[in-house]
Amino acid sequence: MLSLLHIENIAIIQSADIQFGGGFNVLTGETGAGKSIVVDAISAVLGERASRELIRTGAKSALVTALFASPNALSWLEENGLPQGEELTLQREIRGDGKNVCRVNGRPVTVAQLRELGRQLLNIHGQHDGQQLLDPDCHLGYLDSFGKTAPLLEKYRQSYRSVTGLRGRIAALEMDEAERTRRVDTLEYQIRELERAELREGEDEELDARKTLLRSSGKLMEAVQQAMLALSGGEDSQGACDLIGEAEGAVRSVARLGPQLEELGEKLSALRYAADDAAELLRDFGDSFDFSPEELDRLESRLDVIYRLKKKYGPTVADMLEYLERCRRELEQIQDADDTIQRLEKELERAREEAVQRGNALSEARRKAAGALQKRVEEELRQLDMPKVRFQTQFDPSSGEGGMDDTGMDQVQFLMSANVGEELRPIQKVASGGELARIMLALKNVLAEDDGVGTLIFDEVDTGVSGRAAQKVAEKMADVARRKQVLCVTHLPQIAAMADIHFRVEKGEEEGRTFTHVNHLERPERQEELARLISGAAVTDTLLQSAAELLNQAEEYRHSAKKKRRGGHVS
Repeated sequence: MLSLLHIENIAIIQSADIQFGGGFNVLTGETGAGKSIVVDAISAVLGERASRELIRTGAKSALVTALFASPNALSWLEENGLPQGEELTLQREIRGDGKNVCRVNGRPVTVAQLRELGRQLLNIHGQHDGQQLLDPDCHLGYLDSFGKTAPLLEKYRQSYRSVTGLRGRIAALEMDEAERTRRVDTLEYQIRELERAELREGEDEELDARKTLLRSSGKLMEAVQQAMLALSGGEDSQGACDLIGEAEGAVRSVARLGPQLEELGEKLSALRYAADDAAELLRDFGDSFDFSPEELDRLESRLDVIYRLKKKYGPTVADMLEYLERCRRELEQIQDADDTIQRLEKELERAREEAVQRGNALSEARRKAAGALQKRVEEELRQLDMPKVRFQTQFDPSSGEGGMDDTGMDQVQFLMSANVGEELRPIQKVASGGELARIMLALKNVLAEDDGVGTLIFDEVDTGVSGRAAQKVAEKMADVARRKQVLCVTHLPQIAAMADIHFRVEKGEEEGRTFTHVNHLERPERQEELARLISGAAVTDTLLQSAAELLNQAEEYRHSAKKKRRGGHVS
């Protein structure tokens, strides 16, 4: 149950605290006073889409906090590692830069998590729901929700996805003979070209390194000669190796005079060995380095071949080798396409049989649910002053390929006849505005019976309803409110009079700014508000008397309904 709603800087509401109660809560007020803003704030704190345009002019951010008593989402909280308790606090801050900060019981959560949790706590039914009822594409969703067919639908969809996947694979293999011949010729040419090149992974990097070395051969050999002269010396000079040897001999001749000299002699010996090794390596490198213009020409020719292939088949030799393997596999598949298609068609037939079997089970469950839905909706509509109405679900085969699509093997739409002697016709063709509102209320009531959600919000769903029908809608909402908390935004005095708790949303101006206030009404204030709703003009004593009668009738109805329930329970 939603017990407290705190709003800061949402549209024209600067700050408001609304304490809702159990049972039937209504909000009334002049058009444009901000009633729907309250619903928008609740929608926002439940994680639904919220624009930065909601932020009050001049404010940097908006904040909505909702407190739920005795929440029925403890398992969800446990699964998501969030604190549990007798109360549940949801909070959402909407900032001017478009960022959102969401919390559940003080812990940060994502907007998606907030939305997932919110849908377990509260359902909002607005005027647009009537438009969904006019759309046959939405009817199947209502039926599946009532029939709780989700497990059967998921099993069917697994099979259907297998069917569509196999169809796609077969279609990819099926091509006309001319197209197949062209593709085979292309693949065979590319395979021959790549195989003739005898590519080796990493070859291009090796050849590039060798080419760079050969192009710098003159500078390289000059450096090697200079290094060898410095180490080994020449005809007219001594090299570093000989000079280090002389230094070593001089030090060792006096090494017995002190331990430091002996240690220094050892270091000079190691230095001489290292210099001799370096000189030997330089000689080996110089002797082994073989440069010829012919090798450089061969390298450049090979690299040119690789470069031309790269432009066609990939940026590296590894990519080209991978492309070669793909070509071989595709050629093999095309050459074996007939056998593969035959195998896939057998798999497709088995998958189709399984999909049909599961689709039939789903259809059977839907038809059974449709019969129960018909009885429940007609019962609800009789209580809403539509005693002669007939409601039915029409089934037609799916228009998808093979009589199947992602939703199953059925197309459904709701039919109705509001008057005796009239044939059943699609709802969108026969329902008036008032009838549509009552059908929607009946459906929502039926669907909400077992959904586990504790709070229902009806945002001006009574549009087009008046007179006796309005009274029946009010009584129905009062009945629903005995099982669930109900919040209703309304303009109808009959519905407002039936409420357990009544709020008036008022708009005013202070210091050149528009402000909205939400006030809880006691009996005298309710009487005045109902009189305003009845006439829409100046409140007179006669209107006040009519409002008082409405309140008395509502109290009598609630008392009588409560007495009946107790009697039924005792019996």
